[in-house]
Amino acid sequence: MTSVVAHYGEIALKGRNRPWFIRTLVRTIRTLLADLNVGEARSVMGRIEIPLGPGANWAEVRERLARLPGINNFSRAERVAPDLDAISAAVLDGLGGQAPRSFRIAVRRADKRFPLPSPEVERVLGRLVQDRTGWPVDLSRPDLKIHVEILTDEAFVYIGKEPGTGGLPVGTSGRVLCLLSGGIDSPVAAWRMIRRGCRAHFVHFHSYPILSRASQDKARELARLLTRHQLKSRLYLVPFGAIQQRVVVAVPPPYRVVIYRRLMVRIAEYLAKTHGAQALVTGDVVGQVASQTIENLQVIDAIATLPILRPLVGFDKDEITAQAERLGTYETSILTDEDCCTLFTPRFPTTRASREGIEAAEANLDITALVGEALQSAAVEEYRYPAIKTPGAILRIQ
Repeated sequence: MTSVVAHYGEIALKGRNRPWFIRTLVRTIRTLLADLNVGEARSVMGRIEIPLGPGANWAEVRERLARLPGINNFSRAERVAPDLDAISAAVLDGLGGQAPRSFRIAVRRADKRFPLPSPEVERVLGRLVQDRTGWPVDLSRPDLKIHVEILTDEAFVYIGKEPGTGGLPVGTSGRVLCLLSGGIDSPVAAWRMIRRGCRAHFVHFHSYPILSRASQDKARELARLLTRHQLKSRLYLVPFGAIQQRVVVAVPPPYRVVIYRRLMVRIAEYLAKTHGAQALVTGDVVGQVASQTIENLQVIDAIATLPILRPLVGFDKDEITAQAERLGTYETSILTDEDCCTLFTPRFPTTRASREGIEAAEANLDITALVGEALQSAAVEEYRYPAIKTPGAILRIQ
């Protein structure tokens, strides 16, 4: 097989903006596969071709393309001249090692100047295959589907399709900053925004040195895994334990969790605005924990000036867990750690906080000083795929 043919779905509906979406996807594919033995990806008549070099690692190419947003499906294909004889030879050559119960030929003519219509090409090729193999034809549910795509200067022949991630190319929907807790939900929420074309960066609140570095290590691994879908990411590591200690001293126990969350939103918003993100993303699910009731979410959102997006808000835990398993983040998320969400958590947090009550409790805190202290102590790490990570550095706030 000489090429990979990738197809996009939603991009085709983008009207006059479609060329920009396609260019973005092609550019991302080139970056994704730059260290493998492949040629330069190119857009050609509604599909993307990626030439395979001699000895190219198809398994690695397939694994990477399957994770990339914007691709609906892709196939390893034989690239031949747009000539019926050449197409026929490629179809017959590709049958080796196959033993299906039934088959069908599916032809698409991107260039209608080809002399035979698609149904006629299907009949001609179907007869050739049946004469060669004796396999029965099944047009409804074939065991083997042979695809032929006829373009102006070339044709592609391939068997079956590999499923892609779908969605939109990364970077076409702006930047978001995701609050990455280290649990099951927040990586799935981040991935769903990446799949919608967002460039996602991450912020993790930790309680080191009061607690161990385990939650930071989990956040790093989750950031690494998510970077495989968008090629580059930034992770902010914000110390939060000292802030929680001050909240414990000044705030009644029922209000503490909501105030923790409001402080996190303030800190995350500053980072987002400073570094070009246009929204915050959380893994909140309505009613899952005390801070995620409608009443508490409303009070938390009251201090935000950026949109807070919650892609999982209507999901249940089983649905989120299944997605985390498919995504490959589940095994990391369930590792035992000590995170700031479990530190200084009251036994009976309020589930129906009022804005007035929370603001009265916050009056006992120097909010500006607490936020500034967290930002000054924050660190940032850059991640790349396939080159995973560059050394971390202290984040200097101007």
